Amino acid sequence: MRLTGRRESSNVEDRRGLSGGTKAGIGGIGGVIIIAIITLLSGGDLSDVVSNVVQSQLQGQVTEETNNGQAEFSPEEEEAATFSKQVLGSLEDVWTEQFKEHGMTYTYPTIVLFTGTVQTACCTGSAQMGPFYCSGDQKLYLDLSFFADMSRQFHININNKNSFAYAYVIAHEVGHHVEYLRGILSKAHSEMNQVNKEEANKISVKLELLADYYAGVWAHYENEKYKSLEDGDLKEAIDAASKIGDDYLQKEAQGYACPETFTHGTSAQRMYWLKRGVETGDWNTTTFSTEDGI
Repeated sequence: MRLTGRRESSNVEDRRGLSGGTKAGIGGIGGVIIIAIITLLSGGDLSDVVSNVVQSQLQGQVTEETNNGQAEFSPEEEEAATFSKQVLGSLEDVWTEQFKEHGMTYTYPTIVLFTGTVQTACCTGSAQMGPFYCSGDQKLYLDLSFFADMSRQFHININNKNSFAYAYVIAHEVGHHVEYLRGILSKAHSEMNQVNKEEANKISVKLELLADYYAGVWAHYENEKYKSLEDGDLKEAIDAASKIGDDYLQKEAQGYACPETFTHGTSAQRMYWLKRGVETGDWNTTTFSTEDGI
């Protein structure tokens, strides 16, 4: 994805080099790794998806953030940080214009770059959860090691260090911020609190697919203005979407899928909505108008 020389967002908190250590009490944090497989790329108010699990795992623990001094990062890490800031800058530009066209004001979210664990207004976050958005503080959280994990652990085909697949990850989380500003997130969370877990999961899926769609909408207008998508970019992002579907992740983890537990959508759904956003860029499209999200 061609973003070289583009504006870097200043709405960045770089907490890399801060380590969130825990003083052990009752329980442990290991169980979050299992939850992370299902909640990968989790967004919205993270507490609605994993807070109960995280809090139970952290019960009796005291979390400390310590500064280990001036951290040094590899050139690859710094390139990833720069690219992330450029992606966020582009997202700011596109969504500011889209909101203005529809009589609304877009307020910028902040991206927090962290290492390992991080304190948020929603919960104690972990790199093992993957990137996530917290509506409580309107920030998205990203441990840059996730980009390497996309290839190493999830076998996503990445051929460019400035891959659109990486940008899609960030754009998805900003998509939840768009949901928040449009009132979609709060309405969905209210409905989730009034139904059983299986029905709440279905609402969660619609939120996640809408965030995928909004990621595509951003790419649509970014590419329309700057021709920033290169050959193979969309294919890489579609490949990423296919490998973070609930059905794919559950089959990889346990050999079978449990549809009633899906919180993010199937691979087919995620690919469909991302591609549809890229192709149409339509403000009014919603995943909440169909029963199955497609």
